[in-house]
Amino acid sequence: MVSTVTVISVEVTPSPEPLLPTAPAGPRFARRLVVLGDSTAVGLGDPLPNRGGWRGVGPLVAAALGVEPDGYLNPSFTGARMGCVLTKQLPAAVAHRPDVALVVAGMNDTLRPDFSAEKIAADLTEVIHSLAAVGTTVVPVRYHDHGRVFRLPQSLRRALSERVAELNAAIDGVVEREGVPCLDLEVLPGAYDLTAWSVDRLHPSELGHRMLATGFTERLAGAGFAVPCPVNLTCSGGVEPSAAGHVGWLVLKGVPWVWRRGREFLPHAAVIMWHSFRERLR
Repeated sequence: MVSTVTVISVEVTPSPEPLLPTAPAGPRFARRLVVLGDSTAVGLGDPLPNRGGWRGVGPLVAAALGVEPDGYLNPSFTGARMGCVLTKQLPAAVAHRPDVALVVAGMNDTLRPDFSAEKIAADLTEVIHSLAAVGTTVVPVRYHDHGRVFRLPQSLRRALSERVAELNAAIDGVVEREGVPCLDLEVLPGAYDLTAWSVDRLHPSELGHRMLATGFTERLAGAGFAVPCPVNLTCSGGVEPSAAGHVGWLVLKGVPWVWRRGREFLPHAAVIMWHSFRERLR
């Protein structure tokens, strides 16, 4: 007698492992910082005691981010235009491979007869692309109406304001296309307070540099960077220039600068004044 055995095969599908909640990513720490631009980027208006030289917005931002001294680079120089940032400062910045780059440039362009908003936009775009290629977050600035700070005749102020508006429109377009954070000086708290400006009313005072640094770190925090030591707006560590120092700067530096830039800017201002005169006649 032959017995029959039936074997039943049962396929068991293992239950999936329960998904564990993913911890949110923490803020990114900036280890390397570069500051590009003109005399404001250099730190003019915030002199250092004893050893001379300038501090300014760069070291303040570096301290707020926790950047070590060997991680900080500032190839900026006085009088620089946006094209100078691209051709003379960018190579060193790219070689530094920073996590963050601040760009403070464009105002010098507004005072030159060959001002071109299109070229400024193209130069800034190339700066952003080159730095983004090495993993850098770039933060440019858009500008306030400096005619409200540096007192000028109404016609000259109008001419400068129109130039600044063209500059800002160029920067706005780049910022929107590239999706980078931007510090808007027009809405920076206290931007038009005289205490925020040095005696020349061209460069920020120590307080002004601290305000700039606060604005930059706020934008960087919004972009996901850690700010372990927020900037303190209480002035300390700098030096208040003496009355003699004020006069000396104005005579040796300020007046010659205004004369040089004024001669270059005057033809544009004359056109603005002529158009204004024709409008009144109509």
